[in-house]
This record gives sequence, structure tokens and C-alpha cells, in this order.
Amino acid sequence: MGTLTLSDSEAVKIVVPWGHISGRWYGNRSERPILAIHGWLDNLGTFDRLIPLLPDYLGVLCIDLPGHGRSSHLPPGMHYSIDDYVLVIPLIMKEYGWTKVSLLGHSLGGIISFIYTALAPHTVDLVISLDILLPKLIKNYQKKLEYFSEGFEKHLVEEERQDEANLHEPPSYSLPKLRKVLAKGSFNSVAPEFAQHLLYRQVTKSQLYPDQFYFSRDGRVKYYYTKDIDNGLAVEMAGRIRKKPYMVIKGGASPFLEARNFKIFDILRQNNPHFEFHEVEGGTHHLHLHAAEECARHIVPFLRHHRPPPLSSWSLNGKEVQISARERRLEQERFFERRKISKL
Repeated sequence: MGTLTLSDSEAVKIVVPWGHISGRWYGNRSERPILAIHGWLDNLGTFDRLIPLLPDYLGVLCIDLPGHGRSSHLPPGMHYSIDDYVLVIPLIMKEYGWTKVSLLGHSLGGIISFIYTALAPHTVDLVISLDILLPKLIKNYQKKLEYFSEGFEKHLVEEERQDEANLHEPPSYSLPKLRKVLAKGSFNSVAPEFAQHLLYRQVTKSQLYPDQFYFSRDGRVKYYYTKDIDNGLAVEMAGRIRKKPYMVIKGGASPFLEARNFKIFDILRQNNPHFEFHEVEGGTHHLHLHAAEECARHIVPFLRHHRPPPLSSWSLNGKEVQISARERRLEQERFFERRKISKL
């Protein structure tokens, strides 16, 4: 068995009440795929470096969340919220007739996956969460009110700006400048050399200035309404996720997994041999971009165990045999060792 390739993919457009969800389906399109959900202000390109390391017997459907990438923006006057994003999962399941879903989420995508799994645990067969579980908790009520108030005010300013943008093109920049802007906006979690994976789905060529581009994502997504999950609610949500294959991978240099997340890990781990937590040394928040191989070392065995490949038919006697979990793990370790040697 080999690994997926970016070229073996198909663009998809899923019709939803406000427009469409854009996506790209990599690999096997005859079986239910892994549903991959990106982080805030990103798009499906965030998985470009991880996809080619995943086993090719499983497909992966990567999507652009509403207002991101090439997916439709919400109508004017609407305010984005995490609830809208969570509802995208059952809409996609309905589109393809799935009764189960396997989730891979980074950042916001990981929070969405946790919320959905807690709400409908019977429909989820596994979750892989990259550098996140719970949203950041603002404990000070005054700061919380200031945060919400500022968000609504900026949302209204963005609405007005978009009305004006119908008459005037937004500010545009050269691609090198856009790479630097994106790197700075991610607090250097996305290095400039990896920025192209996120830019190609969220910029539009300027009609006024040759060789310049502007951001095409919906500016209102910067002020989306997140869900305030306090510690008590988080405990109740985790309690609904029983014996579910659940993997969390943390970037060692990332601050996004606050201390309160580890109490929830303990709940997910209780009587659950299928919970895994791993840390990638030196990993930033976008660890799947700059440390894709390290992430894949954990993800691939997890997928092979909980979404195993079909029976193989290459044995000498013609009988179908199933590769054991130990053999699959050894096979994957040899694969990564060969990749390491080839780079020397």
C-alpha cells in the first residue's frame, strides 16, 4: 500500500442553503473518507503537506469552511458563529448519505470536531485533533464583554467596508508581501515558505495592478462568535464521548492547549484505550504544515488501527489475508525511515 497524492483528487462543491461548501476529495472515492476541517482564517490548503503522507486506501475530503477559501460567504447582515460551522458536518453527511463520520481538525476545526462529537457521539467513529481541544476561556467578565462588544463593532465596520468594496477593489499586495502578512498574522506559526499552501485558495488577482493580489475570504470571519465552553460544560461534553478513538497532537512550542484541556484529556482517557495524546517537539500551532512527517508518524498507525485497510489479496496462495496491527506499524516505520534516508 502506498500514500495519497495531491494530484489524485477531485474538486467538490456541496450545495447548502446559503450557497456552497467547496472542497477537495483526495484518493479513494469509493469509501467514506476522513473529513478534514481547517483552522480559523485558513482553508483546506492547510493539509497539503500532510495529505501525501497518509495511506492511500482511505480518501480524505478537505473542505473550506463558510467564508473561507472558495466556499460561499454568508449573506450580508449575517454574523458568523461556531454553531454555523458545527452544522456543516451534518450537512455534508446528508449530502453523501453517511451515517458515520471520521474527523480530522486543526485549531478551529478541532474545536468544531469536539463540539460535534459531544453532541452526536453515536455518529462519530474517530477524531484527530491538531493542537486544540477547547476554545480559550476568558474568565474575567469585563474582558469578556469588551471582547464581544469589540467584535460586533468591527463586524459592522467590515459590513460597511464590503458595501464600499462593490465599488472599489480591496487593497492589493505582491505575493511576497502577502506571504509576510500571513506569516505575521499567524504569529509566525506559518513560515513564509509554507504560506503558499494557504494563499492559493484565498487570494484574487487585482484588476487594477499587475502582479498584485488581495484577500478574497470574507472579512467578517475575523469576528465570528465562538462558544464559551466553561470547565463544567467541558466536563459534561467529554463525558458524552465514551470509548471513542480520539487523538490529540500538540505542538511543543504552541500555547493553544491551555492547562484546563488536560483535565478533559483525563476524562477522555478513562476506561478508553483508544485515547492518544502526543507532542511534537518544537511544533508551532500549524505543526501539520512545518512538521507534517512527525504528525503522520502518529496519525497513520491510528488510522490503520481504527479505520483498517480492506483485506489484502496478494498472498501466494491467493487467499485474502489481513495485515496485523503490529505489521502495519512496522511497515509504516520502515516507510518513514526510507523517507528520512532519502533526504540525507
